[in-house]
Amino acid sequence: MKENKISIIIPTLNEAANIKHLLLHLLHSSSTNNIAEIIVVDCGSDDETQQIVIDVISVERSRNTPTENKIKLLSSERGRAKQMNLGAQKATGNILYFLHADSFPPKNFDQLIIDEVKNGNLAGCFKMKFNSNHSWLQLAGWLTKFKWRACRGGDQSQFITKELFTKLGCFNEQFTIYEDNDLINKLYAIEQFTVIQKWITTSARRYQTNGVWKLQYHFWTIYVKKWFGASADELHTYYLKHIKD
Repeated sequence: MKENKISIIIPTLNEAANIKHLLLHLLHSSSTNNIAEIIVVDCGSDDETQQIVIDVISVERSRNTPTENKIKLLSSERGRAKQMNLGAQKATGNILYFLHADSFPPKNFDQLIIDEVKNGNLAGCFKMKFNSNHSWLQLAGWLTKFKWRACRGGDQSQFITKELFTKLGCFNEQFTIYEDNDLINKLYAIEQFTVIQKWITTSARRYQTNGVWKLQYHFWTIYVKKWFGASADELHTYYLKHIKD
């Protein structure tokens, strides 16, 4: 039987504040034997994101440890779906793990994912909590422990076997936003999704920028618009009009 290996794919755009911390967190929270590579796919950051990744790669190589060649940096056209598809195309692992640059998975996340795949769960996520004490965000995080479709989102991260990802047609690059939910919809349609009951911690920065209730309203609106058949362009136009990154 082929050994399970995880390729972690991180799309970035101006993530200088987070990327070093995340890369070190991933290296220290996983087993080298389980990780094929960590692929950072940048789409034209104009801050120090790319240089920070290059510096981390250099330091790891100089340490002459098993992690020295694990991190890779790719350049992509703008658009998270395009970035993640490129990362998946270059991945050598049989399990893909898509992760936002401001989301930090639990210790031993790699083995938790591999155990699920071994048990026949070919796709899923972790339950999620925000790094915020706001009552709504704490409740919203708590609800992610349930398997309900309405409780899903990209900040929870996404693991999926490369074979299944390819079979489902990868991420739909027509979606500038909502690409993760589009894939999740496909997985729920074939009843192939599980929620690992360990916490991934994600940043509440977008809620802090836009206001918690205002942003939640706009996210719900996008969800409903998609439910009623809105196109990828319509969703993106709404997002640009109402939400600040």
